[in-house]
Amino acid sequence: GISLCTVLHSLFRVFKKTSGSGHITLYLGKRDFVDYVDSVEAVDGVIKVDPSGLNGRNVFVCLACTFRYGSEDIIGLPMRRNIWIQHLQLYPSTGENATKSPMLEFLLKKVGKQGYPFSFQLPTNLPCSVALQPVPNSTGKVQFFFRTLGTDEVIDKQDTCHLIIRKIQFAPVNNRPGFKVHISKQLMMTDKTVHLEASLEKEIYYHGDPITVNIKINNETTKVVKKIKVSIEQLTNVVLYSSDTYIKTVCSEEFGETINANSTFERSFQITPLLANNRDKWGLAVDGCLKDEETHLASTTLSQGDNEMQGILVSYQVKVSLVVCGGGDVTVELPLTLMSPVSAGDHSVL
Repeated sequence: GISLCTVLHSLFRVFKKTSGSGHITLYLGKRDFVDYVDSVEAVDGVIKVDPSGLNGRNVFVCLACTFRYGSEDIIGLPMRRNIWIQHLQLYPSTGENATKSPMLEFLLKKVGKQGYPFSFQLPTNLPCSVALQPVPNSTGKVQFFFRTLGTDEVIDKQDTCHLIIRKIQFAPVNNRPGFKVHISKQLMMTDKTVHLEASLEKEIYYHGDPITVNIKINNETTKVVKKIKVSIEQLTNVVLYSSDTYIKTVCSEEFGETINANSTFERSFQITPLLANNRDKWGLAVDGCLKDEETHLASTTLSQGDNEMQGILVSYQVKVSLVVCGGGDVTVELPLTLMSPVSAGDHSVL
């Protein structure tokens, strides 16, 4: 039969980082941790400690959610703040052992007697890993990282190691219909009305999926609708001491549909927002990545509604505009949820 160790090897890929002195090594079974909105996966791992070179000093592990934002200041660094940070003493052991999950059992068996387990529980009001495409001399990033400390007094850089992880948004699978919005507008120089209804085919779209927008028009006026514009905007709120907002159009198409006076129209249109078409847009939010991996547009920030979040919060909207000859535009906006296809039990690097 297949041994438990073989099964665990197939489930967990081991990530490790060793301090410069070689006395401390951090082990993780994964670097992506899923935010389920009402809870977050426990972030656990193992520290291997070689006490021979520590000279009686303690060893701590720290997990932090950091926020960097703004232009470089006079010393060449943007503003940085720890939104959340927690420390645990691992050596000498305090007797508070982490719950032994299958992954921790696997890592402890791999590391041996010098392994010390740890587990962190992230709160639900932290943003997911996200970054802004950098403006020259400026930055914006929410990042989670581990840091091991070789002492509780003076920190020796040779006895520290860092490893970045990601908090990624869980995308529930559902095929419920999306939002529907209706607007009636009286055009200039006429007492008649144009009725515009727009709706999304489903509630959640994944990155790379074509987004279907259903449009119904009842033109009661003597004016002619000469074309239809469909666009998708990313709205990014940077929330800390104050709030900055970026609105970036990530996809826009025009359709040369003519809706004559006193006529109706009904049709579905598809557009697909892709990061590949927006790489030159500074301030655009993208999902956090590890090293030089490919990423995509940032996923919609989901929350329970009553939790106040700090950091970089992302949402999307679809805009449908009718361009009317001599009558101005008629526009509706629909909220859009755009996500990475991360489901329960899926912890792969996206």
